[in-house]
Amino acid sequence: MDLSLIQKDILITLITLYHQQSHSIKGEEIADMIQRNPGTVRNQMQALKAVGLVDGVPGPKGGYIPTAIAYRELNLSLAEGDYDVKISRNGEDIRGVNVQEVDFTTLCHPDICHAMIKLVGSAKLFEIGDQVTIGPTPVNRLLIRGEIFGKDEAKQALLIATSEIISLPKKSIKHYMTTPLKTLKTTDTLKEALILFNHNHIHGAPVIDNGKLSGIITMSDIAKAIEKELPLSTSVSVCMTPDVVEASSHIKLFEVINRFKEREIGRLIVIEEGKPVGIITQSDIIRVFPSL
Repeated sequence: MDLSLIQKDILITLITLYHQQSHSIKGEEIADMIQRNPGTVRNQMQALKAVGLVDGVPGPKGGYIPTAIAYRELNLSLAEGDYDVKISRNGEDIRGVNVQEVDFTTLCHPDICHAMIKLVGSAKLFEIGDQVTIGPTPVNRLLIRGEIFGKDEAKQALLIATSEIISLPKKSIKHYMTTPLKTLKTTDTLKEALILFNHNHIHGAPVIDNGKLSGIITMSDIAKAIEKELPLSTSVSVCMTPDVVEASSHIKLFEVINRFKEREIGRLIVIEEGKPVGIITQSDIIRVFPSL
């Protein structure tokens, strides 16, 4: 069926808001987003409802919801099991919008790499000059970063000048961890910890007793102890951090990056079958993809 530009605009805005809020959407909300008269939106909604593109939900909390026919009419995929490819602006995920297709329009130019990003959701949520990050994609784990230099609101597409295209490693962290672990016991002293660090060129080690993880101690912890004028004969149990960040050995490497950022840590302990088996540090991650 042939839809007018305003009908397409209303429909894609309805889909965007519906994905953001997970409930029926009032015509006034759509009118506010597309800057149209609410009466015009209501009239168009009746036409869209007549051809089966939207359903009306009665009641004070009612409104409109898109039908499966609407997704097909706009060539938007709704296949079960589809992976949501996120798009974020300045580090913040844009809710209700996913990337359906990435088309690299310029690849051979030595200085330019442009791409067209087709959205499931409204391109109106983005502005020229926005810095965006797309991905990771489901198969190749691509992460694409760039700046928006154009957009096509009729096709719900963004034009971006890419600054980075990163393929995130698919392997689990056990392929990148340092093993066997260099460990300390709770009864070991700060001096023994420093000797261990110096001999193995490391800056931190887990504290393990009877195969169980009790904590972790780092050079920063020891520096703080020295500032407090604690003797080097002090046991590491006094200065260690008991709240240790752990991760299963089966987790993919790119999945633990956020843990480093969120917890502001320099290392985490890798666990397998309930036991510590290795360690991953920021340095390990930087060696794999230095641009992150």
